[in-house]
Amino acid sequence: MESGLGSVKVAVSPAEKYREYLATKGLRLTREQSIIVEEVFASHEHFDAEQLIVRLGRADQGRRVSRSSIYRSLAKLEEAGLIRKVARQEDRDVFEHDYGYPQHDHLICRKCGTLIEFHQSSLPEILAKVADAHGFRMEGHRLEVSGLCKECCRPPVSRPKKLNLL
Repeated sequence: MESGLGSVKVAVSPAEKYREYLATKGLRLTREQSIIVEEVFASHEHFDAEQLIVRLGRADQGRRVSRSSIYRSLAKLEEAGLIRKVARQEDRDVFEHDYGYPQHDHLICRKCGTLIEFHQSSLPEILAKVADAHGFRMEGHRLEVSGLCKECCRPPVSRPKKLNLL
């Protein structure tokens, strides 16, 4: 989903940032991990592991990656602060970029799973006031509002026939 939030200028590419993270753990960036990072950051959209598996399965020869490598890499990318879990839908974790993307929040439809990204400039000030009132030192925030999207709030197109109500 394109949100129009733009991006944040970063000093190093996601692949280089991931390589640095792995080095701190005594690990190296493998060919499979490099392919995964490239695919994850090819566009900004919410995704789950299965969607990533499908995208890499359709890719040109030489870009196939094992299912287990994808799951392991997603966990490491999250630990490295490059992606984050946004929601859990139908027993699957939904991820998004956290590196190189501006602070934003989400509206999540509990019926269809639609994720709407938004940025409200007054929100940090409101949260700072709430934190201050409770003697809490805020270091950041992550807001996820659940409810029903515009489509799921619409009334049915036609009324059911009386016989169908029995």
